[in-house]
Amino acid sequence: MPRLTHARAPLTCEIDAVNEYGEHHKVSIPAERALTVYVDKRELVTLMTLGAHPELLVLGFLRNQRLLKSVHEIESITVDWEVGAAAVKTRHGIEDIEEKTARRVVTTGCGQGSVFGGLMDEVDKIALPPGAGITQSQLYSLVNTIRLKETTYKSAGSVHACALFDTSLPEPEMLLFVEDVGRHNAMDTIAGWIWMQHVAPTLPTSCGSLPPEGALRLRPGEAGSAAPASEDGTSSLVASPTDLGMEGLVFYTTGRMTSEMVIKSAQMGVPVVVSRSGITQMGHQVAQMVGLCAIGRATNKRFVCYSGAQRLTLQPGVVKPDGALDAARQRASLALE
Repeated sequence: MPRLTHARAPLTCEIDAVNEYGEHHKVSIPAERALTVYVDKRELVTLMTLGAHPELLVLGFLRNQRLLKSVHEIESITVDWEVGAAAVKTRHGIEDIEEKTARRVVTTGCGQGSVFGGLMDEVDKIALPPGAGITQSQLYSLVNTIRLKETTYKSAGSVHACALFDTSLPEPEMLLFVEDVGRHNAMDTIAGWIWMQHVAPTLPTSCGSLPPEGALRLRPGEAGSAAPASEDGTSSLVASPTDLGMEGLVFYTTGRMTSEMVIKSAQMGVPVVVSRSGITQMGHQVAQMVGLCAIGRATNKRFVCYSGAQRLTLQPGVVKPDGALDAARQRASLALE
């Protein structure tokens, strides 16, 4: 398993600002910073990030860029904010790295903006769990959990958020919540975490770098214990596998569901994606191609299921009729006639 450092950075900083009345006061803004990724001493890319969980971000980036097929190929990821660099040491190098990184696709991603290779490469090989889905009440519970959460966005704005939920429990449980300047960075961080969760009974990582939602929360009956620090100063946490069932995973994002977001969700094996925003044409096409349930415009009790409706179990009884809305719809219908 790779060794990961603990290099979490402050998510916000304070600056002096002037409001509409000419009053001077302190405001919080996101602490965007550059993180240059080196793979075996070769500069690969610079990611603009808040720096919440940089090791997981780098791990997920390498996975979603399809540069590595197994987490076991990585020996260590060392992040040093004093120089703004992440050093990735692989066990045997990345085969054909020049060829794999020669082609770039400029995307809609803020905070990232490009992917290596062809955007649609290997999409047809993705197989999502056939019986996975979400109920309407679970969807509402998930959206309400996000609404109530204290976030960097509420205090400083200017960031995107992504979250991973487990719906196999009676109530959807948030496993991971990540905010970053770009939704792709937040998504890559979650991808890195998922990748680590499914590979072995032990998960070496920095204890402090794990999110408060409990990335290594043990289920009843499971045992876990802290391990001593390794020679290079990184600490480890040994725990039984969380045994995440992919059928129960739901991914949430505040950003729009573009083709790249849908592809990354499918690559992670997550069959249901919920967004506060909408979906693009290509995102819709990819979602239909892989059988992913894409739910957008999800706020309060409203949503639009763009694809994979067979994965969504509607429960009309959980929504109270909106008399004013029904009347407006009737007036619009009569006007069209």
